[in-house]
Amino acid sequence: MTQSPFSPGVAAGRLDDAAYSENFSDLHPALDPHEALVAADRCYFCHDAPCITACPTDIDIPLFIRQIATGTPDAAAKTILSQNIMGGMCARVCPTETLCEEACVREMAEGKPVKIGQLQRYATDHLQEQGIHPFSRAAVTGKTVAVVGAGPAGLSCAHRLAMLGHDVTAYDARAKAGGLNEYGIAAYKTPEGFAQAEVDWLLQIGGITLEHGKALGADVSLDQLKSEFDAVFLGMGLGGVNALNVEGGDKAGVSDAVDFIADLRQASDLGALPVGRDVVVIGGGMTAVDAAVQSKLLGALNVTLAYRRGRDRMNASVFEQDLAASKGVRIMTNVVPKALHGNGAVQEIEFEYVTDDMTGTGETVRIPADQVLRAIGQTLKGDGLPDLEGGKIAVAGAGRTSVTGVWAGGDCASGGDDLTVTAVAEGRDAAMDIHASLMG
Repeated sequence: MTQSPFSPGVAAGRLDDAAYSENFSDLHPALDPHEALVAADRCYFCHDAPCITACPTDIDIPLFIRQIATGTPDAAAKTILSQNIMGGMCARVCPTETLCEEACVREMAEGKPVKIGQLQRYATDHLQEQGIHPFSRAAVTGKTVAVVGAGPAGLSCAHRLAMLGHDVTAYDARAKAGGLNEYGIAAYKTPEGFAQAEVDWLLQIGGITLEHGKALGADVSLDQLKSEFDAVFLGMGLGGVNALNVEGGDKAGVSDAVDFIADLRQASDLGALPVGRDVVVIGGGMTAVDAAVQSKLLGALNVTLAYRRGRDRMNASVFEQDLAASKGVRIMTNVVPKALHGNGAVQEIEFEYVTDDMTGTGETVRIPADQVLRAIGQTLKGDGLPDLEGGKIAVAGAGRTSVTGVWAGGDCASGGDDLTVTAVAEGRDAAMDIHASLMG
């Protein structure tokens, strides 16, 4: 086991290769053809199906399940992808248990919904594994669009615009496209390089040029893009992380959960990734759960997820909370950090218990912590942006900003719920509005 230079208790190589392989295997193994047919047979193929209404991308779920049931999974995939071009990723990471599957008539009648997410994965994987791209470009329009951010919103927007005949240049600050899908989602949800495989497949539409290492503000400006392109779409997500702002918050061993997850996603050898013996994750969203569970899977002995409100107020779904608990993560609620203790490196974290309205009770508790991961929300970064609302870019209609010719969507825009599937929908809808605007 190799010690980390950042904190005495943080070390790499806590497990053997077999354990890492097992721990980070596919969370939901793919259905085989027989399992898919059995699962599809449970669908009632409802008229005015509530599952469609619950889907942010409005996929015709009964139709694609019927297509699977009749032995035409590629047709099912096209039904899905016509509404959600990143349907393969969404099938893996979308909280279906609180969206389409929660609305399923089978769920309401029997407490066991149709496996919509897994059926969606079955269909999209079947098509993509053959290298088939079911869409083609319309005649070239001569119009050009800049897309800032090659994440779910940006790629969805770029694909739809390219399909409509426009030429798109997508700028991204990182070395790889994919955004949250590549850098921000737990490795056990998207193993075997699926995120990049989906990007490569999506780009088969043609008409999309990727420019890596180009961040808005540092490398390109909004004024520059407006002058060079006929329209601009901003989908760069949230690049900053909220500060902890407590005594000792700058000690060694304290870092951002998003960076921890990104490092893990890009690691070629999980055994080389340091993790603490006593890890504390502060936050209550999906990022917090992903960081906590992966810390445990990397070999941390004790992992605590600390949230300031009750479990019913956590942004992470009940499924995600139960997943964390099943992996041995301790969930503390109604606590806020007061101080981090240690001589240079963090050794303990002190919390104060609070009521549901965030009033301090005066009662405190200290627990061991040699690694503290912040997952307390992200902030928008960038200069010269359109008008903001609540710290995000204000949008109206299908992503129109306060600046003429500039649209926005995904996590950087107001009004969304920070889900991959919602970002895809916002990118798609903005593309259609951009197209209508460009074509008069």
